[in-house]
Amino acid sequence: MIGKLQFRLLMAFTLVILVTIGAVLFLVNQATQSEIRRFGERVDQIRIVRMEAELARFYLSHRNWTGIQPFVEQWGNLYGQRIVLTDAQGVVVADSQGELQGKYDNPDSSGRPLPAPWPAGDIGTLYITPKSSSELSFESLQILFRTIGLYFLWGGLIAVAIALIITFVLSRRILAPVKALTYAAKHLGRGDFTQRVEVKDKSELGELANTFNTMASDLERAERLRQNMVADVAHELRTPLSNIKGYLEAVRDGVIKPDVDTIRKLDEEATLLSRLVDDLQELSLAEAGELRLIRNATDIADLINQTVAAIQAKAMLKGVSIATELPDRLPHVDIDAHRIGQVLRNLLENAVTHTATGGAITIGAVPQPNWVEVSVIDTGEGIPAEELPFIFERFYRVDKSRARATGGSGLGLTIAKRLVEAHGGEIKVQSEVGKGSRFSFTVPVSLT
Repeated sequence: MIGKLQFRLLMAFTLVILVTIGAVLFLVNQATQSEIRRFGERVDQIRIVRMEAELARFYLSHRNWTGIQPFVEQWGNLYGQRIVLTDAQGVVVADSQGELQGKYDNPDSSGRPLPAPWPAGDIGTLYITPKSSSELSFESLQILFRTIGLYFLWGGLIAVAIALIITFVLSRRILAPVKALTYAAKHLGRGDFTQRVEVKDKSELGELANTFNTMASDLERAERLRQNMVADVAHELRTPLSNIKGYLEAVRDGVIKPDVDTIRKLDEEATLLSRLVDDLQELSLAEAGELRLIRNATDIADLINQTVAAIQAKAMLKGVSIATELPDRLPHVDIDAHRIGQVLRNLLENAVTHTATGGAITIGAVPQPNWVEVSVIDTGEGIPAEELPFIFERFYRVDKSRARATGGSGLGLTIAKRLVEAHGGEIKVQSEVGKGSRFSFTVPVSLT
C-alpha cells in the first residue's frame, strides 16, 4: 500500500521526468527548426537555379513565354510554394495559382532576374514566395515526432516505470526509520521511556534518530529523577513530621514534659521542615526564571571572609581547616550578595561534610576579563567520574543514603547552579576519588 509520502515522492519523480522530457523536446525542436530553415534555404537555392535553367531552355526553344503556365503550376504544386513569372516588361506571364496572368503586378516576394541565353538583357523575372515560419515550425514538429518523438515517448514511459519502482524501493528504505521514529514517539508519549530507535543511516535521518534517542534518554532520566524526587521529598518531609508528631504524642501521653529541651528539639525539626520547603520553593522560582535578584556592586573578598567566618565553627568541630587565598585587590562584582553568599555557604558546607578529620579546605578568587572566578577546593573523598555529569541535578546525591548527615536533600547544588546562572555565570566541578574536589563559579565584574 502506497502511503501519502510515497505517493508524493512518485509524483515528484514523475513530474521531474516529464519536465525534463518536455524541456529536451523543446530544445530539440528549436534546433530542428534552425537546421530545417538552413536546409530549406539550400534546397530553395537549388530549386531556383534549376527553374532558371529550365526557363532559359524554354525561352530559347520557344522565343517567348507562350505555354509556360502549366510548368509553373506544376512547380508550385510540387514545391508547395507560389511561383510567379513576369516578362521583361513586368507583365505576369505565369502564376502557379493562376490569378495574375496578364497583369502588371509586384508579388510580395523578392524577384530574381532571368538573364537571356544570349547577350540581350533579361528575359523576365522569377518570383518565389518563401515558406512562412509557421510552416517551417510545423514541418520541424512533424520531423521531430516522426523520428525522435517516438523514442522520447517510449523513453518517458520507461523512465516513469523505473521511477515508480525506484520510488517504491527508496521510499520504503527512507520511510522505515521514519515509521520507527513514529512508533517510538507514540509509545514515548504514552510514558514508555525505554523506547529507542536503531538507525544505521548516517544522514539527516540518522542524526534525527540519535537526537530522538538522546531525548528519550533525557526523559527517562528526568522521569527517574522525578520519581526519586517524590520519594526523597516524601522521606525528607516524613522524617521531621514524624519526629514532631512523636514528641507531641509523648507530651500528650505524659511520657516527656514540655520543657525547654523538648521545645528546642521541636523547633529544630520544624526548622528542618521549613528549610526543605523553602529550598523547593526557591528552586521552583529559579527554574521558572522568576527568582528576584537585588544586584549591587559588592566586594567579593568581604563576602567570602564573612561566609568562612560563619562556617569556621562547624569546620573546627570536625577538625577541618579552612583557608582563604585572595589577591590584594579584587574588582567589585555585580551580584545579589545574599544569593551568592548562599552559593558559598552551600559549597563550603558540602566541603566540610565530605572532608575527613584533618583535611583542609581552600577558598580563593581569581580575576578574569569581565568576571571573577571563585573556587572551593577540599581534600575530601572526591566524586566518581561517572557521577560528575549529574552532580547538579535535582535530588541527585553521590551518597545514595537518605541520611541528612551525608546525603542531604539533594537540592543544594541544584539551587547553587541556578543562582549562579541567574547572574549570567557558570559553575563547574572537578574531582578525583580519594584526592578531593574543586568547585568553581564565575560572577560578573561590576561596571560601576
